[in-house]
Amino acid sequence: MKKIINNVEDIVPEMISGLVRTNTDLVKQIDGTTAVVRNDSKFKANKQVGIVSGGGSGHEPLHAGYVGDGMLSAAVAGEVFTSPTPDQIYEAITAVDQGKGVLLIVKNYSGDVMNFDMAKEMAEADDIEIKTIVVDDDISVKNSEFTQGKRGVAGTALVEKIVGAAARSGMNLADLATLGQKVIDNTKTIGIALHAATVPAVGHPGFELGDDEIEYGIGIHNERGYAVEKIQPSKKLANELIEKILKEFSDQSGDFAILVNGMGGTPLMEQYIFANDVLNELADKKIKVSFSKVGNLVTSLDMQGISLTIMKADADWIKYLKEPVTTIAW
Repeated sequence: MKKIINNVEDIVPEMISGLVRTNTDLVKQIDGTTAVVRNDSKFKANKQVGIVSGGGSGHEPLHAGYVGDGMLSAAVAGEVFTSPTPDQIYEAITAVDQGKGVLLIVKNYSGDVMNFDMAKEMAEADDIEIKTIVVDDDISVKNSEFTQGKRGVAGTALVEKIVGAAARSGMNLADLATLGQKVIDNTKTIGIALHAATVPAVGHPGFELGDDEIEYGIGIHNERGYAVEKIQPSKKLANELIEKILKEFSDQSGDFAILVNGMGGTPLMEQYIFANDVLNELADKKIKVSFSKVGNLVTSLDMQGISLTIMKADADWIKYLKEPVTTIAW
């Protein structure tokens, strides 16, 4: 294993320290935690609903890279592929509460759901109004080793963008939770891997694929998918994912948004080739793509692969997706 690190046990605190120290105009760290919160004057002036997310590290820039004006109010980092603790989540909640309540955006993994729920109970004991939405956009498999039900993957970034923009506009907590759930219900993702991620504490890839093999339906924690097949040209990969995802939408009229997401170890060159093939096929199918984004938004350490997210979007959601934000990574 070759990694640019010091001690394995120091990876997360050193990463958070480096992120904060190089972006002091945007974020600050909560003392004694690996949680970061907005550090800009607009948040203090706007008095908006707080938006808090988080999860295991190794998926950067999710979530800390999306803290800032127009997206998250705070993000909490756990150890690699491990949920943050309830006390750290609680600290983030109390740090961003401005009397308007706090919305928690949680990826559907057992540890995340449990720990965010415990933090919610702690904050509610302090009379902070809390609502939670759980992202489960991965349609590859119904259950996995980390979840009960579908996993939360790259679509999380689109949820955070839309909900964050709506919160900035002044939307109240109840309506934000309703909006967020509707966005989740209309967001579908499938990922593929060419090579598994290497967790530093483990020291070797999470699973093995042959030099000419890919795996469809992998998760962002090295979870296995639904099929191992021979590598195909980008056009065929795009066709496989599009056909599977579009079956989830009974109505294919109106606006759609797409996200082509690198898994951490895939060059942007390849991501853009894949995006080009996706857009060509969707155009052939008369699908109206009103928003598209390409890049490493929700990664899995050094995994080589890609994921495709397709969202059926209201016109307001497209507007929220296109609004400029001030964050580290969007």
